Amino acid sequence: MPYPFLRESDVAWSTMLWKTIDLNELFNQFFYYPIENPDRSGKKSLAYVLWDAVVDGSLPIYEDDALTVPIDNELFVRQYTRPDTIQLEIGYDEDDNELYQTVIRPREFDGAEILQFALREAWFIGKQDTRQDSRRLALAPLKQSYHKFANTEEEIYLGLLPIFWVPMQHPEVRRLLAQNTAYTDMNNLVGQPSWDYVFVYQRYNAYITKESNRYTRSISQYLTGEDALLESERIEDKVFDIENDMWEY
Repeated sequence: MPYPFLRESDVAWSTMLWKTIDLNELFNQFFYYPIENPDRSGKKSLAYVLWDAVVDGSLPIYEDDALTVPIDNELFVRQYTRPDTIQLEIGYDEDDNELYQTVIRPREFDGAEILQFALREAWFIGKQDTRQDSRRLALAPLKQSYHKFANTEEEIYLGLLPIFWVPMQHPEVRRLLAQNTAYTDMNNLVGQPSWDYVFVYQRYNAYITKESNRYTRSISQYLTGEDALLESERIEDKVFDIENDMWEY
């Protein structure tokens, strides 16, 4: 179903939220499974749904959450799956010098490496219906990333970084999500929702990592640990309270 048309002049209030969907949470585990692509019954996880569409070129992808820098699908897939060259120790020569053999190790996309998803959302209040609503604007699979130093085996952990960003309002993206099933309840296969339904009605747990602000900084840049979680909850409560505070009784 298409979203109702909304004129910019009819928006009385709006804010932008960045959220993270953690697949380690029990409620979100239907994002992660099945690990195989596809499994014996033909099911796919969300990571493989997106990746397969990127490979066949039907899914537009971007470098940033603002969706301003597009990525060429064919070039991206070729670079992402480019084989690694590694040196394996195979023994010693007559002078006890170590012998190495160069081995080419193929790289493939592994949906099990996607541990989180990042979301960029727009929250707003319209003048026509005077109610609060939201739209998912961009989605990114997050993967643990490392930086390897040249000519050495040393590497540093960079954190969970986005592989690419998907425009959630794009017609092809919505069509893709609507045509693939999210198996939220394996005890009852009747009436399983589509991925589009899951995102439209927010059938997942997510925590806020950033709110639009003049400093363009995320919560982790000024708070850590439990304080960051409390700040995330405070922002969420503030957004929902705005709609309630509009009414007088």
